[in-house]
Amino acid sequence: MKKDKESLGDVLRIMFSLKEDAASHDEIKVRLLDGGKITGTNMCVLICAMAIASVGLNTGSNAVIIGAMLISPLMGSILAMAYGTVANDGTLTVKHLIGLAIQIAISLAASSLYFALSPIKEPTSELLARTSPTFFDVLIAIAGGIAGIIGQTRKEKANNIIPGVAIATALMPPICTCGYAIANRKIWMFGMAAYLFAI
Repeated sequence: MKKDKESLGDVLRIMFSLKEDAASHDEIKVRLLDGGKITGTNMCVLICAMAIASVGLNTGSNAVIIGAMLISPLMGSILAMAYGTVANDGTLTVKHLIGLAIQIAISLAASSLYFALSPIKEPTSELLARTSPTFFDVLIAIAGGIAGIIGQTRKEKANNIIPGVAIATALMPPICTCGYAIANRKIWMFGMAAYLFAI
């Protein structure tokens, strides 16, 4: 009987083991830090993602918002910052924290400009949906973070995990909602959308 329990335990350990297909430490480091680099390409893609998300939020188009979630490069900076924290490298953490802050500032400025110029001033259901964070958003963020780092640390990067995490932990729509709030002077909306982004 004891032998059966041990074999069941072995089977479960094998089933849930993350060691078998894990990439090397050096490969993981390069992958995560490259994703967090502030480059001209990333900045251009960021502005495109912001424009797409802002239009989607402004017109209430869920499909357009999902498109913005998929191309947003914000997750790269967050993962690089997390790597610096886990590696106990303060310089690396601060570097990527500054990079993330720059990306957030650019996104806020660009989305505020878009919403200031947009003829549609009334908040859509998609904008309002980003102003009521709940405990479930915390659960989604935790599960998404775990899934994201598992996907990034495999020998062969799982191509379906990262887009799924980008959608589940949508970063661009709350920032663009903050831009809408700035452009339309809705302080309460800014606070709630910023809170959702922080989660």
